Amino acid sequence: MISSNDFRTGQTILWNNGIWTVIEFLHVKPGKGAAFVRAKLKNVEKGNVIETTFRGGEKVPVANVEKREMQYLFKTGDRITFMDNQTYEQLEVGESQIGEPVKFLKEGTNVMVVFFDEKIIGIDLPAHVELKVAETPPGVRGDTAAGNNKPATLETGAQVQVPFFVNIGDIVRIDTRTNQYIDRVKA
Repeated sequence: MISSNDFRTGQTILWNNGIWTVIEFLHVKPGKGAAFVRAKLKNVEKGNVIETTFRGGEKVPVANVEKREMQYLFKTGDRITFMDNQTYEQLEVGESQIGEPVKFLKEGTNVMVVFFDEKIIGIDLPAHVELKVAETPPGVRGDTAAGNNKPATLETGAQVQVPFFVNIGDIVRIDTRTNQYIDRVKA
């Protein structure tokens, strides 16, 4: 058990019938009344984010999650195969167990696979990935107004907005936390 006063960013807790990671927290001591902790929590399994409050000193169970570095090998239908980098053991999971991050998985990518009770509950992607643009409308000369973007489909099937100068075959860097274009790596 952990006290809500001892929350830290990245702490994983069992709360409200789920496994949650503390994203942000703030200790509030109002002039009147008891102190409380305002926290922003992310559901590890579903990916949704909520804001909630805990009474000061409220006890919450800690979720002991294990993270192992694994390499994404391939996808067959809706099944995804990873290989443990230490034991070379292969592990196959359903796409639904991983959720949203699956759209940025490229063969050979190393990720941190999150386990709880020997069951995969998600993956932690690198903050940035470099992917090739597979499909995007051509840029029109003179159509370079700042702030305007066009849709692009990446080699993994992910959809992102990119600037007009990005073409098919370009390699772009994407922020996996916000699903946004950062820059063009190679034209």
